Amino acid sequence: MRTLLVILFVLINLIGYSQKPNVVLIYADDISADMFSPYKQDNAAKTPHIEKMADNGIFFKTCYAPAICGPSRALMMTGVYANHTGAYRNDIWANDVRKDIYIKFPSWARILGDNGYKTAIAGKWHAGAQMPYEEVVGFDEHCLWESAGEIKHATGIDIYAEGLRRKTKQKDIRYWHPCLLRNKEYVPVELDDFGPDICGEFIMDFMERKVKADEPFVAYWPISLTHGPTVWTPDNGGPGDNFGYVVKPNTKGMSKKEAAAAKQASAEEYRVAFNGMTEYMDKLVGQVVAKVKELGIYDNTYIIFCSDNGTAVTAKDRGVERGVHVPLVICGANVKKVGATDELSDISDMAPTLLDIAGIEAPKNTQYTGTSLLPFITGKKDTHREWIYAYTGPVQVFRTKNFLLEARSPYYGKPDGRFYYAGEERFGVGYERGEDNPEYQKELDKFKEIISSLPDHLSPNHPFWQSKKGKKWIEKSNKDQLWEKQLYNHKDYKRYNEKD
Repeated sequence: MRTLLVILFVLINLIGYSQKPNVVLIYADDISADMFSPYKQDNAAKTPHIEKMADNGIFFKTCYAPAICGPSRALMMTGVYANHTGAYRNDIWANDVRKDIYIKFPSWARILGDNGYKTAIAGKWHAGAQMPYEEVVGFDEHCLWESAGEIKHATGIDIYAEGLRRKTKQKDIRYWHPCLLRNKEYVPVELDDFGPDICGEFIMDFMERKVKADEPFVAYWPISLTHGPTVWTPDNGGPGDNFGYVVKPNTKGMSKKEAAAAKQASAEEYRVAFNGMTEYMDKLVGQVVAKVKELGIYDNTYIIFCSDNGTAVTAKDRGVERGVHVPLVICGANVKKVGATDELSDISDMAPTLLDIAGIEAPKNTQYTGTSLLPFITGKKDTHREWIYAYTGPVQVFRTKNFLLEARSPYYGKPDGRFYYAGEERFGVGYERGEDNPEYQKELDKFKEIISSLPDHLSPNHPFWQSKKGKKWIEKSNKDQLWEKQLYNHKDYKRYNEKD
């Protein structure tokens, strides 16, 4: 009798285990929401697979992420804003948190792994000094773009000295002839191998193996696309003599007219190539979605697509809405099919959402600043959040459904920021300055209340500036140059009043 009860207990647990939902989380690199066709902007690339995800699920008109990759990726993994963790900018990690962030703020990968989930990461990490394959971070498997130095650190192998890799003149090795570390082993590649393809194949293989093993999983793909360098993909040119790089023209010896024409042609070439990178990423996303369906797990798998920050050069590292406005598209499992939503989200929501999907409570020492999306995306709730938040370095951006407060930075002498009424518009179209409009004062007061509820965000009195690293940052940084970039839109996106 006791034996039968034990067998019954095991079977019940196995059945429950196999029914746990899976997650595929795809995190694009350096690309704003306006580049994707569901957002209906004139400069958008053709992204039919992501558009199909949006049609079959939900996409957020307004989702925010920190405007630069390190803090955004740290927020993705911890679910905690920088004014709690200290991860403010790629070169500003207060309290030495870059070294031990996942000791102080547990990663969702470790929490899920401790509760029966299998996890894998493929692509770009860059979310602190602790690596995904370390126990403290918690990923079971990895296929990462890394430097030869990091591969030697992880494996003890000098891939060049041992002839495992051909030396080239490439400035970057994330795309053609990529340098990849897969489960602590160097990945042999040919000159015409494309990094995102290999990482995509790894993600799909991981999913297939976990389905066969009847193990719930989270497949995290922080894909390298579309971070620079701008390259021609396998679909529009291949590596060629320059390993796929789009090369700027040499205007030496040209007349002004010739140089201007050459630069204009080059800008158009870059635009076409960047769109090609976006469209190739969309193709890879489509392949992964198709694989989920092929494996018969679509109705039990949440597929999430988002981005780490705004488009490089024109948006990245800018404390304005375009710098932090990223896509968020979710489909699969029991996600309601509503298409576009006016509800708000930011990247801090990802960690609590993953735990909620898995049916896991956050550890007692974990206090997320984000909120689980699960009740909203499954239709159990009609609303999600009243406000969202993002940042880069000492600059903050806040949003409610109809109002925007951007470019706030006491450190740069802008403690009030710029306040706008946006209404139902997005992408800077028709935004109205609101500081002096009595009708909007209650909304402005709400932002002031939000700011006062948060810990200090690198104000002039923040302890970081008195630390050794803070003083070094001040010494080496061109404050005037940063101030000009971080508080304003790129010249091609000045669509509303930014006067001080």
